[in-house]
Amino acid sequence: MQDVNVFLFLGFLESGKTKFIQETLEDRRMENGERTLLLVCEEGIEEYEPEKFAVKNVAIESIEDRAHLNEYTLNYLTKKYRAERVIIEYNGTWMLQELFDAMPESWVINQMMTFADANTFLNYNQNMRQLVYDKIYMTQMVVFNRFKGGMKKEDFHKVVRGITRRADIVYEYVGGKAEFDDIVDPMPYDMDAPVIEIEDRDFALFYRDLSENTPAYIGKTVKFKGMADVSKKVPQGFIVIGRYIMTCCEADIAYDGFALKTNGLTDDVKTKDWLVVTAKIGYDYNAVYRGKGPVLSATEIEPCEALPAEETVCTFY
Repeated sequence: MQDVNVFLFLGFLESGKTKFIQETLEDRRMENGERTLLLVCEEGIEEYEPEKFAVKNVAIESIEDRAHLNEYTLNYLTKKYRAERVIIEYNGTWMLQELFDAMPESWVINQMMTFADANTFLNYNQNMRQLVYDKIYMTQMVVFNRFKGGMKKEDFHKVVRGITRRADIVYEYVGGKAEFDDIVDPMPYDMDAPVIEIEDRDFALFYRDLSENTPAYIGKTVKFKGMADVSKKVPQGFIVIGRYIMTCCEADIAYDGFALKTNGLTDDVKTKDWLVVTAKIGYDYNAVYRGKGPVLSATEIEPCEALPAEETVCTFY
């Protein structure tokens, strides 16, 4: 079955998704003969004007009831219009996993962009953090519409970088001027040190950056404090070393860690023991990941006191 390219546009109501999609479909460079299905998952103030589209063969369908967001419906619409390209204006209050669970096998996400009204974004983040996180953590670009000169880019930058370091950030001003975010974001530890020492407060950032940017760490030696896991899923000669991490809210607190080869430095570690580990970072297959991932090889392992209860869970900011 031929792949169907999917272009996914995320954000809350009135964040600028409709305007951007309208302008995209008015761009003659987007006209390549592909039959296009535009799925609209929420009704905003702005409406599409198909008569202005430069792209031909665009079919518009609405799915405003999440009960209809299922594989049967999406397959039906794909076949009905023989769609070769799907553009989705996704509902800001629906979790992304609902879409992923409903996607036909032939659908392949080609691009993902998130839009936000700069006037309301920080308030949304404070009161609906889980939904904001959900729309940013996998996106390729975050666009802050209606940005004003008196706003502090750092406030918006901090929220996005607390979720992902991969996404580009664009500030689009009321007058139409757009600027890419150029705020330098150094890690809070020295990547060039002979031994990279990770402070307790920085473990979440370290965990995410090592997971997302593994090549930059291969061959480096790190030292940090973590909690052990020696369950049956861990291969012999290894333990998992990590921390409880809160990604966006208390409901998603989970233990995350790395495979650590102990090299015979300890034989009596138990689950939930706290250790200070010094290890060299590699990349290999390990059953802990059910595939390849960062594998740490210990040069020192020392038992230590557990962190105070209020510091046991680490966050990104």
